[in-house]
Amino acid sequence: MRLRLAFFAAAHFLVDLSCALLLLGRICPVYDPARVILLYNLFAFAVQLPLGLLADRFGGCRYFAAGGCLLAAVSWLISPGLTAAIAAGLGNAAFHVGGGLDTLNAGADRAGPLGIFVSPGALGIYFGGRWGGSAAALPICMLLLSAAIALLLVQKGPCNVPPDLPGGGLRLWGAVSCLFTVVVLRSYMGLSAALPWKAGMGLTAVCAVALGKAAGGYLADRFGMLPTALTSLGLSALCYLFSDNVTAGLAALFLFNMTMPLTLWAVARLMPGLKGFSFGLLTFALFLGFLPFYYGFGRLGPTYLTIGAALSVPLLLLGLRETEKRERI
Repeated sequence: MRLRLAFFAAAHFLVDLSCALLLLGRICPVYDPARVILLYNLFAFAVQLPLGLLADRFGGCRYFAAGGCLLAAVSWLISPGLTAAIAAGLGNAAFHVGGGLDTLNAGADRAGPLGIFVSPGALGIYFGGRWGGSAAALPICMLLLSAAIALLLVQKGPCNVPPDLPGGGLRLWGAVSCLFTVVVLRSYMGLSAALPWKAGMGLTAVCAVALGKAAGGYLADRFGMLPTALTSLGLSALCYLFSDNVTAGLAALFLFNMTMPLTLWAVARLMPGLKGFSFGLLTFALFLGFLPFYYGFGRLGPTYLTIGAALSVPLLLLGLRETEKRERI
């Protein structure tokens, strides 16, 4: 489990780095950047929903993960344009579904591994966007190596319980909707946060986000989901109120992003027969949170960031409470 988790975390960093480098270093300089970014995000995040359903139905985590790495490598060989952006997005989506579903299953009832898996993505995007140039040889070779390792490392056989629609009616889907909304808010707030110090603290801010995601799951496993959610979101709302200050702002980013593995864990536990769908559902929420930012709906200062974090508290607690009730049945 630890070896596979370490591989998937490293491969997540590499896939996101490669896609960011391809888009910003090769495609955007010769094509309309706005269309490229929108189309890439559509395929990288929204398309994980149907891919997750396919993984639930047919299994094969290692094939999704390896295929995603291969497609991300192939995208470098396509003439820069929308087709290359679509190929990169599909590769990213397939890798996330394979790696995410394997992590969900191998982690059993723990949220900690989910945090480790998702956290390197932000660092990959950051370094890919700042690498500069459009050299293809290194990312292609590393992606091909990652594909080979995925085929060898990930266990054969089904990677999920048989797909099955969950029972529970309005209470279950209400809980899922609450968790879904938390992810939409987190996505929009993360992209739209207008913090005066952010431009000069780019890497530090990204590290705060990544460390928050990594820590959230393990703290929840240690102290419980509800206490961790209440403490992290409550403190993040307070810190966002003073987020014009760099220290308070970094603390807010760290605390608010601790909810990432909690939402993934909870939705997957609510729908144990649809774990791939669960993962894709929340990445679709990330895409929805991107759309208001893309279409220019405001930059959020400390007051609105505080409101967003405060609104997330009851939503996350409602979703987690329903999850824990079902765990006890």
